[in-house]
Order: sequence, then structure tokens, then C-alpha cells
Amino acid sequence: MTTYQASRRPARLFIGGAIVLALVVGGVVGALVARSSPSPHAVRHTRPPAAIAPTSTAPAAPQSLTVTQVSPAPNAVGIAPTAPITVTLSSPPAPHSPLPTLTPATAGSWQIQGTALTFTPTVPFSPLSEITLTVPGGPSGVAGANGALLGQATVEQFRIANGSVLRLQQLLSLLDYSPLAWSPTGTAPSSTDAAAQVAALYAPPPGTFSWIDRGWPRHLRALWQPGVNSVFTRGLVMSFQADHGLAPTGRVGPDLWSALMQAVAANTVNTGGYNFAFANKAAPETLTIYHNGRVVLRAPANTGIAASPTPDGTFPVNTRLRRQIMRGTNPNGQHYADLVQFIAYFHGNDAVHYMDRADYGIPQSLGCIELPLADAARAWPYLAYGTLVMVIN
Repeated sequence: MTTYQASRRPARLFIGGAIVLALVVGGVVGALVARSSPSPHAVRHTRPPAAIAPTSTAPAAPQSLTVTQVSPAPNAVGIAPTAPITVTLSSPPAPHSPLPTLTPATAGSWQIQGTALTFTPTVPFSPLSEITLTVPGGPSGVAGANGALLGQATVEQFRIANGSVLRLQQLLSLLDYSPLAWSPTGTAPSSTDAAAQVAALYAPPPGTFSWIDRGWPRHLRALWQPGVNSVFTRGLVMSFQADHGLAPTGRVGPDLWSALMQAVAANTVNTGGYNFAFANKAAPETLTIYHNGRVVLRAPANTGIAASPTPDGTFPVNTRLRRQIMRGTNPNGQHYADLVQFIAYFHGNDAVHYMDRADYGIPQSLGCIELPLADAARAWPYLAYGTLVMVIN
């Protein structure tokens, strides 16, 4: 009997491109399908599979934070004293982000609504004050809720509106710089209530003005105009400025309003009274000086010749010198250098001063008002900064 043993080496068959391992075991043929290389005759040229992007990525950096709008507009002037200030960002700020700042600091509060940060003052800004708004930037600056930072600081400026001329006149009367007294018709703001005082600079309380003394000439009375910044008021301002360390220019600026507020709070009043100088070019020419409604000096004076007359009008004293060498050229072309004393300039190169002359009371000067030495010495203390010098005829 012939016995068949299974071969230990399987037979290889190619079926559909797969290697079929055939084992004959006990007369049973078993097949195992294994991976195989493609037939040389069945090689296919295919593209490699496309790369697959990883499913996990690094978080994107937040976009930068920017200031998209500022209100009031940068460099705007005449801003209302209680106007809100708004900074609009490109995205909402983080809860604990630093806030913008204002210089000078003013009482008020910041509110955040969406991307807008709004400051509302509780006390009006001072007249003509220049407000600087700073939105801080950089690592310690304003931060967005999304983690973004404001790259660099934003700095803008704007100027507040001027105060009321009527209130300016009221304050100068209260501080005894005016020949008129002012009395409120109702309850006036307290001198210690800073907020009420600042508010009154824009909305003056009602009241009445009255002349303190009856001896003032009609020429001075005619100059008074309540609520108008005329030469009358400019003279009062110059007098106040000279007493409080400010340049006596007569211009109304933020430093003037600040000094007025301080003087009112401290009740620092003028003790020098009010002066007025009246030059009459009618022959014989004279200069009359009034102090607190009374004549303190009436002296013969020389005014300008026809070729260089003293101008008619009203002018405040703007410069005072004890003595000076005046230099210039006469109408005939000759140069002069004269020593003069007790000088009070009121219009360009025209001044009240002493000049050595043989006589007085006739036109002799080149525009100045010349006085004898004794009269010039008496007049000079009253010709303070801001004193009005009126020239007529």
C-alpha cells in the first residue's frame, strides 16, 4: 500500500495576483492567501497619497487692539465744559484693563459699554483749559477681552470753551478791582463751593451792577458795558494780572480763570482802589487823575505836535518804568536821547512821563503826555497797570 505524505513545501499558485499557498495535508488541500507583490505584468503606476493635515493646531495669536475713534475730535476747540469724553476701541476691553487718563485730572467717572469707554465729568472743566487724553499702550496698557494689547499709547488734546465775560466782570467787582459793585439778586454760589463756582463761570448768576462812587466823570461811565469785553474790562483784567504774578496783557486765558478762582476762594481783594486818567488836548492842555471817584491830580500837560499827535481814545497802562533814556528822531531829522522819569506807557511808544520843558499846557511832544517833575511823581503811583488813560479833543 502506498502512503502519501504531505509535502512540507507548499505549492505556490497565482490567483488574481495573490499568492495561494497550497498545502496538502492528509489528502486535503488547504489554501492560505498571503500578501504578494504584484505580478510584473500587472504593475500599476499611481500617485502617492496626499499628505493629511494634522487634526491639532497651535492657537492663533489675537489681533492687535486699536483706537478707532475719539470724541471730542482731536484738537477741537470750544468744547462744552461738561461734554463726555469717549474712546472707542476695535474690540471690548478686558475687565481689569487700565483706563485712559485726563490731564489735568478732573472729577468724574469712566463707564464701559461694549467697545466704548466714556468719561463723564461731575465738575465742569475750567474755561479755556487744554485737556490731554492719554490711552495707555504697550504691555501695561489697555488690553482687550480677547487678549489683544494696544500697541502704543494714543494721546489727543482739545480745548474747553471760554467762560462768560459777564461772570468775569462779576468776579472782578467782588474782588474790588472795578469801580462798580455787583450784588446778586438771589443766592450766589458760595466761595467755598468749587463746583458751583466753576459752573457759574459759564452760567453767571443774576445780579446788578452799581457805581461805588458818584464822582466818576461821564467819560468813564460811558465806557462801561456789562457782558462786553471792552477796553474797560481789559483794564480791570490787567490790573488783576499785575497783582497776581501774571503778565498784564489783558487777555483772558486759563491762567486768569484759575487765579480768579483762587482769589475768590481765599477772599484776596484789591486794596489799591480804582484809578482813571483823563487827558484833555483843549488849550490849556491838562491831565486829570481820579482815584476812587475823587480828583487827586490836575496838572498842565504837553501832548503831541501836529506832525506826531497824541491819539484820541482810551488805552490801559501796559508798561511802567521809573526812569529811561528815550531815543528817537524828531520830524526835522535830528536824533534825540532824553532822560525822562515816572513813565507809564499806554499806547505804543506814547507814555505819560516827566519831561524837562520851559512851560507846559501846549503841544510839544511826539505823542507822549509830558508833565512837570513834581506832578509826574504824584501821578505815577496812580498810573498802575490797567489804569485807563483817556485822550480827547
